[in-house]
Amino acid sequence: MSKPRGHSKIAIEIRPAREGDKQRILKCLAEAFEPYREQYTAGAYADTVLDDASLGTRMQSMHVLVAVSSGEIIGTVAGGGPHSGKGHLRGMAVLPQYKGSGVSAELLSAIEAWLGMRGCTHVTLDTTQPLITAMRFYEKHGYSRSGRASDFFGMPLIEYVKQIG
Repeated sequence: MSKPRGHSKIAIEIRPAREGDKQRILKCLAEAFEPYREQYTAGAYADTVLDDASLGTRMQSMHVLVAVSSGEIIGTVAGGGPHSGKGHLRGMAVLPQYKGSGVSAELLSAIEAWLGMRGCTHVTLDTTQPLITAMRFYEKHGYSRSGRASDFFGMPLIEYVKQIG
């Protein structure tokens, strides 16, 4: 996963996140979700963009990947599992100026491959109603609504699922 990828419109490297990447990952999350801040509750937004401590916890409990281009972290995603054959994705984010460049698809493919190698047969993820473009992206890549929804700090959290194995 540390080799340059060929399906995006720009040269990127997908690799596991390192401790020294934390501030750049936080910057990526903040910039990616800033356009949606007003549509999120304060708690939901804080849980989405993270802080140093919560990112540290995520990096210990999940496999965090970054997309790097010209030395800059331009995207990130985390995956955990398997739990009863299921993997779970969190924190998919790409800097706004790289939307539509193929970076999200590369990150998704890489984390799904990682989960598949660990025995996951299904992958779940949760998203919120303001992220219409993200929902379309996930549906385009084989995810469908599971019919499950939960409360995310006062916002509906919509579960998606995909069979990968």
